[in-house]
Parts: sequence; structure tokens; C-alpha cells
Amino acid sequence: MSFSNFRVPYSIDERYSKKIAYFSMEFAVHQPLKIYSGGLGFLAGSHLRAAYDLRQNMIAVGILWKYGYYDQARNQDQTLQVQWNEKLYSFLEDTGIKFQILIHDAPVWVKVWYLNPETFQSAPLFLLSTDVPENDYVSQTITHRLYDANVATKVAQFILLGIGGAKLIDELGFNPDLYHLNEAHGVSSVFYLYKKFGSKEEVRKRLVFTTHTPEEAGNEKHDLQLCYKMTYFNGLPLDEVRTLCGIQGDEPFNHSLVALRFAHLANGVSQLHGEVARHMWSKYQGICPIIAITNAQSWRYWADKQLYRFSDEGADDRFDDRKRHLKKRAFELVADQTGKWFNPDALTIVWARRFAGYKRAELLTRDLRRFEAMMNHPKHPVQFIWAGKPYPVDYPAISDFNNLVHLSKQYKNMAVCIGYELTVSKRLKQAADIWLNNPRVPREASGTSGMTAAMNGAVNLSTNDGWIPEFINSGNNGFVVPPADYTNMNVHDQDEYDLEQLYQILEQQILPLYYEQKDTWRQIIKNGMNDVRFQFDASRMAHEYYEKLYA
Repeated sequence: MSFSNFRVPYSIDERYSKKIAYFSMEFAVHQPLKIYSGGLGFLAGSHLRAAYDLRQNMIAVGILWKYGYYDQARNQDQTLQVQWNEKLYSFLEDTGIKFQILIHDAPVWVKVWYLNPETFQSAPLFLLSTDVPENDYVSQTITHRLYDANVATKVAQFILLGIGGAKLIDELGFNPDLYHLNEAHGVSSVFYLYKKFGSKEEVRKRLVFTTHTPEEAGNEKHDLQLCYKMTYFNGLPLDEVRTLCGIQGDEPFNHSLVALRFAHLANGVSQLHGEVARHMWSKYQGICPIIAITNAQSWRYWADKQLYRFSDEGADDRFDDRKRHLKKRAFELVADQTGKWFNPDALTIVWARRFAGYKRAELLTRDLRRFEAMMNHPKHPVQFIWAGKPYPVDYPAISDFNNLVHLSKQYKNMAVCIGYELTVSKRLKQAADIWLNNPRVPREASGTSGMTAAMNGAVNLSTNDGWIPEFINSGNNGFVVPPADYTNMNVHDQDEYDLEQLYQILEQQILPLYYEQKDTWRQIIKNGMNDVRFQFDASRMAHEYYEKLYA
């Protein structure tokens, strides 16, 4: 097919005719395409599926990571091992497009690959690669590892996504009405667009931005001189960059702050996050308004349709049988990895997502006496599964993962799984009776794993963060830790409060309901399934982006 004067290769719904170019560092479109690490990618993948379903006039730009994020394997003692294995994708199409950009004042060749919408039923996705023989080895490594730990390599990746992505849009002749940055990794694009359109005002008309990080420290900052030497600013003099970006002297270059100053509108990814983001950035001059569009996930991709059918039909026996079958099938995966053979009739708690300190994977194990009592309860047996990928150089998170592995050796009803990607994620959501989510409030911008868990008959147990305040009616469609005045608590007190509340809910509400009031428990599952079905389906989200952010 021709990639000149590119048009989205399906008929466009006139409600979504505005042309959008969507930039993201990662996309979790389908299991075989391993170019994602966690929630940002899962969200972007569901966005592309919804854009396809709604026939929106959107194309997406990302990076083809040669080794992906990393492959999660095990050492001899079952602890985490990081592996970098080359990925090969015969289903990607070679566009024939090659062009050069400057990185560190040297020309770097960029090759472009294409994911056809019909391959995985997603909006058109173009992927940039520097792994070509025309480049020297260092330039080739720019697209080797997602979120490379080397600072200069990471800045080069940001240049590639931003300037390279914006240049690709011109190579395609797509002429979008709006450029949408999903997180600030691609904000170098503004310097390309500034040169193209001639003024900051003209860039601002065309730029929107989604922020996912609810704390200032979590937003990427890099040394201004390093960025300049890396040609991050597309050849602009430093004084002009400072003036354009509102930077004083040699203040660090704050990617999110610059995105907020160049965009005409931005959004947080839950109603709570919108409030947090507005407060967080309010002390800075010249930022755009920040609205809220709550994240969602693709029901078409994630949901177990038979569970929904039996629920709609009121076929309770078949509903129960289906959930039991899903658990049993998922437990085969757990047994294959860990040698633990789980009981499909026992209450199964799953904690599975990216390992990061604020998400507190090991929180329930901090009270070992109470954990031991729960794991060995004679009347109400419990099974526990953990899974997730720590960032490969986040050593405290890796330590949490490994400590859970060692603890699991003491229990036949506790397992820690590896390979937490799309397929394992879906299986573990089907395995779960309780989907445990316990980040420190308000550190989770949105969190979406609980949405897809509910779509597979799991009940959410969560702290009141991210999307949860918009969803859980505690005791009706899930369970939530009662909100406290966390602003006046230190971290230790907050953790102690949440730990106590989680155990109280488990011991006093969840376990008695699951084992002694099956009809009530089933209704809680169904209520959760119904409440995520439309409000937290990605089609609602993709529609809201056109209605609120792109309008």
C-alpha cells in the first residue's frame, strides 16, 4: 500500500472526522507485539482498539523496541531474572519510509514500520526504529530497550518519539488537526512544530496533552545542557528555548511542565487525578487548563463474554460454573510456573501489576501473624497470587518481588508468577475472586487493572485512589478502604491504617460473604461487571477525548 498522503484505511464516522496524531512511548495492542511495560501501554492499546471500533480519524506513533521492556525469567532459586531477547514481528509491514533526524548533532536514520488496523483491530500504528545498518551501533541502541536506564539513551528515545514522530507525520502527508501527546515523552515534538509553524501560538492551537503522573517528582526532568547537547531542541538556541519554555537559567528541563505550557488543553486520567494535577501545577505560570477524562479499557478485548451472557440470562448455575472453569484454567498456568496446584473453590486473591514502591505489593505480608492466620484458616481457606514486572533497575521493587518469592516457599497456597504481559494479565484476572489494589493515596493517577478484572468476574478490594472513587460502592460492587485524612499522616501511619482496614474488610466482610452467602457474593460480582461494562469501556473514553479534549 502507499504511505504518501496517508489516510486512515477505513470509513470514518463523521462525529470523529478531526484528524489526530497520537504519540505514546508504549502500546499494549496485543500479546505478540511486546512494546509495552505496564499501565500506560495497556491504556494506549485499549485507546487504539476503541478508535478502531468507533471509526475515528486517528493514527498513532510509537517506537519498535528490539528487546521490548524485558523478558521476566527466574534465577535458579526462583528469584527474578531480567533477560533481553530480540523480538521478531512478521506481521509488521515495511513502509519503505526512511529519513534522518539529528541526535547529539549527528544524523541518525529512522526506519518506519506499520501495524495494519486489520491485524489486531486497532487504529493505524506507525513504529520508529533506529536499528538499521546505516546507523552506528550506539545509534542503533536507541530503540533497543524501552525506558533505557542510561540517561543519554533515554533522552535520545524522547527525541526520536517527538521530533522523529512529528517528522514522520509530515513524511506521511497526514496533516493532523491535533497532535496528542500521551504522557510527556514526546514533547520534543514541540520544537519541530515550532520551526514548522513559526510561533508558539500556532503550536499551541494544535497540541493537547495527557498527564498520567500525580506527583511532581515522578515527572521526568533532565539537565538542560545535556538536552541541548543531545539536539533535543531541534537546533534552537538555548536562550530561545528558555524564553519559549519559561526556564530560568539552568533549571532542569521538566518535560511535563513544558508540555503543559505548549498545549492549549491537557487532561488527567481520573476525576481525582484531575483535581490533584490542577493543584500540583497551579504554582507554575503559563500552563494550560487541565480537565479530567477517566481512563478505561477495551471491553471487546478483555471481557469474558460468556460470564456476561450467563449474568444477563440470570443463569446462576452456569455463571458459577463458568467462573470456576476460568479459575481452574488459570490455575494450570500458575501450576506450570510454580508447581502450586490451587483449588478452584477457594477464595483467590490476586495482586498483579507493575511492582513499584507506592503500589505496596507486599503490604498484607507486613503483619506476618495475621497473614499466617489468613493463609491457614481452617474454615475459610485463602489462596494468594502475585505477579508483575518491576522496572529492571528498581532494586527495592525487585527486592519486594524476590522476598515474596521466598515467602511463597512456605505456603502451598501462595504463588508468585512471572511474564506479566497481556495474556497472563487476563488469565490472572479470570483466576481472581478478589483483585487487590492498595496504592498509597493519592499516588495512583488512575489504575485500570481493576476494570478488566471486574470484566472477568473479579471483585475489587482497593484503597480509594485513581478511578476507584468513581466506581466502588463499598459492599455493593466491590470493597474500598474507608478514606482517611492522609495529608496529616506520615507514610508509616498511612501504611498501618490501610493494612488494618484491608484485614478488617477481608476477615469481617469478604471471607464470610464468599463462603456463607454465595447468592450475595454472586450479586456483588455481577454488580461490578455491570458497572464497568459501559462507564469504564474504552469506547466511552475515546468518545470523550473527541468531545472534550479534541473539540
